[in-house]
Amino acid sequence: MPDAKTIRHQISIGEWCGTTVGRAGRHVQTGLVILPKAEAYDFLVFCQRNPQPCPLLEVTDPGCPTPQTLAPGADIRHEVGLYSVWRDGELVEEVTDIAPLWQDDFVAFFLGSSLTFLQALADAGCVSSVGVVLYKTNIMCKPAGRFAGPMVVTMQTLPAAKVARAVQVTSRFQATHGAPIHIGDPAAIGITDLAQTIGPAPPNGIPPGDVALFWACSVTPQTVAQASAIPFMITHSSGHGFVTDLKDHDLAVP
Repeated sequence: MPDAKTIRHQISIGEWCGTTVGRAGRHVQTGLVILPKAEAYDFLVFCQRNPQPCPLLEVTDPGCPTPQTLAPGADIRHEVGLYSVWRDGELVEEVTDIAPLWQDDFVAFFLGSSLTFLQALADAGCVSSVGVVLYKTNIMCKPAGRFAGPMVVTMQTLPAAKVARAVQVTSRFQATHGAPIHIGDPAAIGITDLAQTIGPAPPNGIPPGDVALFWACSVTPQTVAQASAIPFMITHSSGHGFVTDLKDHDLAVP
C-alpha cells in the first residue's frame, strides 16, 4: 500500500483512478468542504452544533490550500480524486482539479470520514455484506446561519452476532463519526426505499440474518447545500476522500 504522499501525488497527476474506499490502508481520510470566507463562520458553527455528521479535524486560513496538521505540504486544489461544485444548491459539475476555481478568500474544512475506520472493522471481522451505502435521512441537523438540512448516513449490514463488536470498534473513533446513530429498521430514520441511495444501491437489500447499522456521514454538507441553496460550495464527491498523513490509530481512543 503506497503512503499518503504517494497516493495524493498519483491523484494529482491523474494516475490514481476511482474512489479511495478501501484503497488507502490505515490512513485517515476526510471529507472536504470549501467555502468563501463570508460563509465560513456560519459553517464552523454548524459543525460545532452537529459533531456526528461533521466532526471537524482542521480548518485552513483563508486562501491557503494546505492543511497544516493533517497533511503539511499538500495542496487540496489537486489532491482529491473528484470534487463536486455546488451553486445555489445545485450540483453543477464534478471536476478532478479545482485550481481554476480557487479564490483568495476560500476556507477549507476537513471532516472526519467513516472511511477511516473500515480497516479497523475488517480487522475485527466486521465486513459489511453490502459494502457502504449512503442515504438521506429524516433527521434534521441543528441549523447555523443559512446552513440547515437533513443528515446523511452510511449503512453497513452485519450478522447479528457482529453488531456489538462493530459498535465497540467504531466508538473508539469519535473524530470520524463514532458509534452508529441508529441500528435496525431503516424506516425509523426515514429510509423507506433501500433503492433510493446517494450512489449505488445494495443489490438485494438487507441480507437475511443481517442487521443494518447507520453511521452519520460527512456527505451531509452536500444535502445541506441543496436544502439551503448555498450560493457556492466545493466538496469532495462521495467515495473520494482526502487522504491525510495521519493513521487511524492517531485518532482512536485507546
